[in-house]
Amino acid sequence: MHPTEIIELMIVGGIIVSILIIALFLKGRWRKTGWFLALVIFIAYCIFFLARPFWIDAQIDKKVQLLRPYLEEHYPDEEWTISTVPHREDGFKHRNPYYIGVVFKSEPDVTYDYWVESKDNIYQISFLTNKRLEELEHLE
Repeated sequence: MHPTEIIELMIVGGIIVSILIIALFLKGRWRKTGWFLALVIFIAYCIFFLARPFWIDAQIDKKVQLLRPYLEEHYPDEEWTISTVPHREDGFKHRNPYYIGVVFKSEPDVTYDYWVESKDNIYQISFLTNKRLEELEHLE
C-alpha cells in the first residue's frame, strides 16, 4: 500500500470511528442515524477505493489519444513508442501515472515525458537519458 493510501484510510477510519463513538452516546433514532451515516461513508470510500484505478486508466487513455495527434503534427516524419506508468503494479506507486513517456525511433535511448491537460495544453515536462543536453533531437 502506498503511504497516501494509508493516510486516506486512517482519515476515513478516524471519521467513521468518531461517528460511531458519538452515536453510542445518542438515543433511539439518532443512534441509528449515526450508524447509518458511518455505514454510508464506509461504503462510499470502498466504492471510491475500488473505482479509482479504473478512473485513472480511463483518464490516461484519454490523454494518450490527445497526445498522438500532437506528436503527428510536431514530428510528422518520426516514429515513436508511447508508454504509460503501470500504476497498478508494485514498484510503480511512487510515480505519477499521468506522465506519458515517448521514445522516438531516432533516439531510442531517450524517454521524453509529456503532460497532457487538454488538446491545446500538452507539455514536454522531462526527459531521461545519459546524453548531454545539446545532443537531444526532440527537446522542446
